[in-house]
Amino acid sequence: MATYECAKCGMSVNATCGKCDAPLVNDNLVLPDGKSVQISKCPNGHGKIKSPMCCGEDMTCKI
Repeated sequence: MATYECAKCGMSVNATCGKCDAPLVNDNLVLPDGKSVQISKCPNGHGKIKSPMCCGEDMTCKI
């Protein structure tokens, strides 16, 4: 399961899919300009989300 953590305060978040309740898995999305964005996605193809935010910054997830 993807666990996102805030580098400033240490808060952490686990995420599951709202459609099938499967734990989201960490992945990277490569944008058209070649940059990579860390995301979590449903292993059953129901979609993906960008990392959540805390303390005004994106939370990170270890790959």
